[in-house]
Amino acid sequence: MGKGPAGRELIRLRLLLGGFFLALAIPTALLVERANDELKWESMHQHRLLAEELAGRIDRRLAQWIQTEQARSFADYGFLTATGNTAANFVQRSPLAGFPPSSAVPGLLGYFQVDAEGRFSSPVLPGSVEQAGRYGVAREELAQRRQLQNRLLDILSRNRLVQANLEEIRSPIPLRREADDREAAAKPPTVTGESRRQAEPESPAPPSQANQAAFDALSSGKLAAEVKVGLAEQPRSDAAAMKTSPMVADKKDRAEWQAPASVVAPAPGGAPARQLRKEKGVVPEAVERAKGEAGATASPVRITTFESELDDFEFSRLGSGHFVLFRKVWRDGKRYIQGLLVEPGPALEAWIGAEFADTALAHMSRLTVSVGGEPLATFRNEPSARSYSVDPGQLQGQPLYRTRLSAPLADVELAFTVADLPAGPGVAVVGLLAVVLAAVLTGGFTLMYRLGRRQIRLARQQQDFVAAVSHELKTPLTSIRMYGEMLKEGWVSEDKKPGYYDFIHSEAERLSRLIANVLQLARMSRNNLPLELKPVAVSELLDSIRSKVDTAVERAGFTLALSATPEAAAATVEADADAFTQMVINLVDNALKFSAQSTTRRIELGCSLRRNGWVVFSVRDYGPGVPKDQARKIFQLFYRMENELTRQTVGTGIGLALVQRLAQAMGGKVDLVNREPGAEFQLAFPAVEPGSLGAPKS
Repeated sequence: MGKGPAGRELIRLRLLLGGFFLALAIPTALLVERANDELKWESMHQHRLLAEELAGRIDRRLAQWIQTEQARSFADYGFLTATGNTAANFVQRSPLAGFPPSSAVPGLLGYFQVDAEGRFSSPVLPGSVEQAGRYGVAREELAQRRQLQNRLLDILSRNRLVQANLEEIRSPIPLRREADDREAAAKPPTVTGESRRQAEPESPAPPSQANQAAFDALSSGKLAAEVKVGLAEQPRSDAAAMKTSPMVADKKDRAEWQAPASVVAPAPGGAPARQLRKEKGVVPEAVERAKGEAGATASPVRITTFESELDDFEFSRLGSGHFVLFRKVWRDGKRYIQGLLVEPGPALEAWIGAEFADTALAHMSRLTVSVGGEPLATFRNEPSARSYSVDPGQLQGQPLYRTRLSAPLADVELAFTVADLPAGPGVAVVGLLAVVLAAVLTGGFTLMYRLGRRQIRLARQQQDFVAAVSHELKTPLTSIRMYGEMLKEGWVSEDKKPGYYDFIHSEAERLSRLIANVLQLARMSRNNLPLELKPVAVSELLDSIRSKVDTAVERAGFTLALSATPEAAAATVEADADAFTQMVINLVDNALKFSAQSTTRRIELGCSLRRNGWVVFSVRDYGPGVPKDQARKIFQLFYRMENELTRQTVGTGIGLALVQRLAQAMGGKVDLVNREPGAEFQLAFPAVEPGSLGAPKS
């Protein structure tokens, strides 16, 4: 078929349907891909909005915390603060003097202050051991407080912000008797108006104003870079590294410490000017009586009223990795540095990591936190179960959103990058539509191809049928015409005339059967097959069949063997006698044609009754049989096992197809059973009781 005209038609059909399929499939695939991309970018846009909202929430939270710290007064950075009426001289611990230090930010190490003379102090430690006992600080807690202060001083000194004596830092707290602690704690503080000296925590001798100059250098970022290099080169325990001289500001900077030129200080880097905040406050200051005076050892305090100007907080990351938040305060023309130290790990986890983990962004992006352009931490959770297939060159690692926090945390940058983009709600719909379209296109074109192939095969079979019918009609007509002319002209002797008449009669019957088959097929094609079903005895059908096929079998040189079991001969079937006879004649004619070359020239026609109540009529020949791969095809209309041009048997290819359709129309079935040798066709019909219609025999 592949090399003939039908084969070429089939190739053209494949090319046509294939091109049509591609013409629809390619645009459809592009549309689906485009829709998927649009959903992908829409998902990115939605997550970008989420990232923007999250960054804003983090920024607002930190700004609120900084405002809380900014609102603290100058006096809060001392161990004692005065409350109420100043004349009452009532003092209590500072809010920052609690131990351990408490704050809204995890990772807080503690608060500190550097005065105008460069002395370091922390609100966690009172000025002396006696004061600690007086204000309820036990000896063990005092040791812990001093350890914390020493840690703060150690960090600041290693980062060249203050100078400290290592021996002073490491010196232990002098031990005293518990009775002395109870005695000191039992003595209430007394207040006097005599001014002696400040009762602020005493630190080593003032080094110089260079300590404050280091904070100015810290604002520019140069000091942190130098300290980072120095810490990498020097071991932490090296005393020489801790005594390195800090950077010293020039004369202009020193002049600015003493008194600000204006209440409005220009922000660095061209940032908007910052407004200094003025406040009036009070601070308790310890005074000391002269020697010999009564109560000289009581160390009374006095309340001092003052006005101060407070700058905004500044933020920086130290060379050691710690965060420092500090501000500049002017009091009586002198500048102080006040601030706090924070561990970066717990702080970043609390500030950013916890907020990030509670959002959908944690499953699709990475959040990198950088300070001064240096990445410090990256946050990422497990990816989503359903996600887009992220092309590494298209989306993975692509920036989703990047922003900096508000001042003073402007050096802190939040960078969101895509890791696994989760699938949006429309992806399932698009995917389902894509599957449906693919199934419809594939199924539709498969059906169209099968239909076209069937039509091509049917057209070929019809052409073969026309050729076969022409051949089947032409041969007997030519024979009849020839013998008729010979008889008409008197060229045949009297002894041969009966044979000529028999041949003409046989060919005429052959033409009648062919025409009957064609007409029967035409009626069935139009669903106009008139069948008159009625109960007929099997014995009557067998007698009718014998009289119809005996002559054809004998003329072909075969013998007919007819047999039937007594049960089958006594049975009754519901059938159309003429249609049944036509079916058996077609089967016998088919057996004669395909066993013409067999050595056993015998046709067996039998009948038996099965246990299920079906009567089976069989027609067997001793020819070559039917190949297994064609056992089902032989019942197709116009199908022939032989090529139309090289076939050796006669026929039109409609006999067996007509047998099958007539059997089904009468409620029966036809089947093929290969024998050794030959083939056997079986017609089966349900047996009925005499006088009943359609009821199978039990």
